[in-house]
This record gives sequence, C-alpha cells and structure tokens, in this order.
Amino acid sequence: MSESAYNPVGPSVEVDVVVVGGGPAGLSAALNLGRARASVVVVDAGRPRNAATLRSHGFLTRDGVSPLELRKLARAELDAYPAVNVLDRAVVTGLLPTDAANGMRFIAALKGTRERTPPAVAARSVLVATGLRETLPAIPSLRAFYGMTIFSCAACDAWELQDRPLALIGETPDLAIRARLIARWTDRLTVFTNGADVVDTVEEAELAASGIVVERRAIDDLEGDRGAVAAVRLVDGTRIEVEGGFVRPHWQPALDFLSGHDVDREPDGTLAVDRSGRTSVPGLYAAGDAASPGPQQLIVAAGQGARSAAVLVHDLVGVRTAH
Repeated sequence: MSESAYNPVGPSVEVDVVVVGGGPAGLSAALNLGRARASVVVVDAGRPRNAATLRSHGFLTRDGVSPLELRKLARAELDAYPAVNVLDRAVVTGLLPTDAANGMRFIAALKGTRERTPPAVAARSVLVATGLRETLPAIPSLRAFYGMTIFSCAACDAWELQDRPLALIGETPDLAIRARLIARWTDRLTVFTNGADVVDTVEEAELAASGIVVERRAIDDLEGDRGAVAAVRLVDGTRIEVEGGFVRPHWQPALDFLSGHDVDREPDGTLAVDRSGRTSVPGLYAAGDAASPGPQQLIVAAGQGARSAAVLVHDLVGVRTAH
C-alpha cells in the first residue's frame, strides 16, 4: 500500500512487524508477512545501493530488469495486502526495547520527509533489511562507468562482459580470490591494486599461471565515453585498454539505529543470524545484505526475506519449526 493510503491513528502505530528497508529482502518479507495476515510497516529510505545499475540479472522471470523497475513491481503487488503499509523517504533513527503488556517489544523512532510519517511505530518484531553502504576506490571517473561497464558483482554481470579484456580494481585482501572467479568469463584479465599491498607474491604467481596480470601501480583515472570504459590510465601515464570490468567496494552495514542493542555481529559488521534470519536479540531478524554473509544477488536476498518472514510468523504464534 502506498504512503498516501497510510492513515495512522494517534502519535504512534502498533503492528506485528516493522521491516527496515525497502529492497528485495524487505519487500519479499513484507509480501509474505502480508499473506500471513500480519500487520506490517515497511520503512524505506529510497536510497538503494544498486541505483546506478541499469539492469539486474539472475532473477528468475525478471532477468535483465532494472532494479528500480523490480522495486516498482514489488510495491504494486503489496497494494493487494491492506495490512502492509510502506513509508517512503523515511528512516528509522533508533530502535528502543520495550516490554508492553500487549506484546510490543520494540519502538522504532522514525524521521521522514513527508507529513504522514508517524513519529514512531511499536512492533512485536523487527526485520532488518537495510542493505549496505559502499565506498568505491578514489578514482575520479569511476562513478561515470559504474553500473554500465564497471560492476561489483561477477555473478550478476560477467555474462555480458565475457571474452573481453577486463579490469578488476580493488584495495582489499580478497582481490586474488575475486580474480580467479572473474577469470571464468575471460582469459584477458588485469588486476589493479591501485598501489595497495593486497596481493602477495604467492597469489600473484598463481594468478600469472592462469594468465591473469597483476598491476600494482596506482591508477590516475579511467578513460572512456558515455559509460563505456576504454582504458585504465596509471599515474605514470601508461594506458591499459579494457572493455569493461569489476570493482571491489568497501562495504559497511547501515545499522546505526541498532546502537542501543547488544546484537551479535560478524567480523565484517553484518548481523550474525541463524539459517532462518534470527539475530541474537529475540524478536529481531535480518535478511539480505545486512545479514551474514553480506552482499548477495537480488534473488538470494529476496529468498532470505521470504524465509525470514515464514520463520517470524511461526515465532509470533509460538510454533517452533524445522526452519
């Protein structure tokens, strides 16, 4: 249901579930919760990490769809479920524990740019689906190519770049692992560490044996036109021609609103969850990129949202299952 149809009574709202995040995981969870007759408020900041991506791949029946179109289709489907309400351009600024007699365990403090955003929502359970923030290497023109010929997900976008000369740009210790994966789609791959010491000599020798070149010099900028990358230009002026590639961002979970909870985290900062999406805090669940193991394809995130929704409903009624 759109925000225009949302009509809270009083200063706050009471629901079964607050879903924090309106991406594939959150919307999939909301759909399945709505079908289980749960009352749901989805809080959507409207700033998806994949906003720069023109097409998403690997989502059954929607291969090649725009991520924004996928969200639009999902939101339209939620209109069939009157107990599911979406708050657009709103964020959860804090999640406070409570022990109300009516079973409400959390109060989500909200801030929104629209008048209809209530100040708070009380919920029996909360599903975190806020995704990740990403920081790209500091290369001036990188954003001009990101989502068009430079991508972050090989499983999502390597098919369209297969058999071309490609770049892999990154400054993280897992760069060699990613290079071996991307080499499945091309035998012309150059790994650019941008001056960072993240590929050791043993890894470099292993990559070289597979025909993968490691370039350790710092990058000055990328060259190309209208989103089509043509070369990586190094600080000494050397140009290495490419026709596409991948970048390894630094990812950080968007979980500031959980600062008041002692919830278990993984070493990368994502929420530690069991196979059903339960966190270490009773009533608090997580799905999608915000939960371990971190960044996922859209279809995987949507599946996690659906699974967590099913388990959440069972937990609400006190039924333990094999999930």
